[in-house]
Amino acid sequence: MISTEKQEHQDLIKKTITYLEARGYTNISANLEGYEKPKGFTLKSQNLEIIPDIVADTKRGKTQYIEVGMKSESPSLLKSKWKFLKTISEMKNRGFGVVSHRGHYTFADQIMKEIEMTKKSTRI
Repeated sequence: MISTEKQEHQDLIKKTITYLEARGYTNISANLEGYEKPKGFTLKSQNLEIIPDIVADTKRGKTQYIEVGMKSESPSLLKSKWKFLKTISEMKNRGFGVVSHRGHYTFADQIMKEIEMTKKSTRI
């Protein structure tokens, strides 16, 4: 989700973190009060900072960037963010995934299809 929407939807981020903890993810950092803030990336050409919604380690120890997939008023910006995180994760040998909640499945899957991700979003 883009930064302007994070304040409104903190409950979805918390629900996603609970889901990840139940699946064995560790070292969870999120751009949310009570959690360590994930490292962000700066696009100097556009003077824009990109911060993943959640960064966590899988059971196997691989770091994964996780985005909360939800409808956005600015889908082109969201698509750019996800494409950037997908590219960074491939370069750094990390994972990238999208977790979507009820009512947002189709939107998240459409964006993922447009950025040529082969898998669908995780649905909770």
